[in-house]
Amino acid sequence: MIAHVLGARPNFVKAAPVIAALSDRQRRDGGPQHEQRVIHTGQHYDERMSDVFFRELGLPEPDVNLGVGSGSHAAQTAAIMIALEKEFIERSPELVIVYGDVTSTLAAALDAAKLHIPVAHVEAGLRSFDMTMPEEVNRRLVDQLSDLLFVTSPEAIGHLAAEGVDVGRVHFVGNPMIDTLLSHLDSFDTEAVRAAHGLPERYIVATLHRPANVDDPEIAAGLVKRLHEIADLADIVMPVHPRGRKVLTEAGLDDHPRVKLLEPLGYVDFIAAVRGSAAVVTDSGGVQEETTILGVPCLTVRPNTERPITITHGTNRLVTAEGLVPAVEQALASAAGRREVPPLWDGQAGPRIARIVEDRLDG
Repeated sequence: MIAHVLGARPNFVKAAPVIAALSDRQRRDGGPQHEQRVIHTGQHYDERMSDVFFRELGLPEPDVNLGVGSGSHAAQTAAIMIALEKEFIERSPELVIVYGDVTSTLAAALDAAKLHIPVAHVEAGLRSFDMTMPEEVNRRLVDQLSDLLFVTSPEAIGHLAAEGVDVGRVHFVGNPMIDTLLSHLDSFDTEAVRAAHGLPERYIVATLHRPANVDDPEIAAGLVKRLHEIADLADIVMPVHPRGRKVLTEAGLDDHPRVKLLEPLGYVDFIAAVRGSAAVVTDSGGVQEETTILGVPCLTVRPNTERPITITHGTNRLVTAEGLVPAVEQALASAAGRREVPPLWDGQAGPRIARIVEDRLDG
């Protein structure tokens, strides 16, 4: 049995093509030799952050939802580990597949390693080299615990080799998040999203949730000031992540008449909004990749990124809070820059991963 451990919305987008490709291979091979079990930890538990993604991405309903909910890093990691340990002992999976870099990813890898269950990490080897980011801590530890490491871009192989990972366990497969994007292109109805939310022809999408940007009230207030200056140039639509909502709204985020705050959107509506935007202001990792394929200027409010290929091959640019407004002005004044599609971002990462997983399990 293959156990897929999912906890947060980025995991769902990455897992969908892998689960589908494994199912397709098993059907072609004459039956489900390796049962798949989808375990939702409940790290993201709001319907808009979780359930809607399963419906839109065609993911099978989770076989179990551990319902851990929110909490500090320690409390959440511990709760997931306790619940997953029981699940793994009862079900004895042949392989645990984890995705990305969230708390659920680390908790599952630790549990599986302690129980001597092989771990496969989808999106291995990404590095920001910023250990103040909890995601960077998670990535590094999970990669050390993994038996199969699936990387989305070539530089990740070098990062893993430099950390002593046996490159024989590393497989360059492409980006399953892009599989999901390409397979849903016809569903991204920008006009419908504009009409539903009263958006003008030209608007900017903003998403901010990283601790470095939203935890400190003073830093958040500075970003809100910059967003208001941007709203003087073009309307901003901002689906507000539960993380940081209180600090940002207390800083007056919605005081500007051209800033439109929304509840978190489902995958299809969010990407449709991004696709139709003049630019995106974000601190998200996945959005850097999605804008690379969609050709939308992306301004990432961070000092670093674990996805440098979105800068060398895409439309992404790192900016400081102080440089954000001029960067937006430049993006609005010019079309998206020339970009190349990163290697193997061709919509076939899921099938590549499925083939390697089956070869591993079949000996």
